[in-house]
Amino acid sequence: MSASLNTLTRLRWASLAEGATLLLLVGVAVPLKRLAGLPEFVSVIGPIHGGAFLVYVGLVLAAQGRGLWTAGETTQLLLAAIVPLGAFMVGGLFRRKRVALATR
Repeated sequence: MSASLNTLTRLRWASLAEGATLLLLVGVAVPLKRLAGLPEFVSVIGPIHGGAFLVYVGLVLAAQGRGLWTAGETTQLLLAAIVPLGAFMVGGLFRRKRVALATR
């Protein structure tokens, strides 16, 4: 597997981790804090999501710096990170990039 495909695979997994932690934070931890008075879940999930977000942003910017993504694709990936379910909506972008890299 080429270095670009490895980078793409790592980035996709980071995207999914970031998206999953955002969903846990917004869909589970915050409602538990607000509705059940259990702020502990936000205290645990919040920093985990923050770390996943920072890793994801770093990987996106590093990949863009190596020429893997265009400025427009980078913008799409970064915007997807702040929208719940966004990480799951950019799957097509990853698939198209994988095909393009495989046919090089």
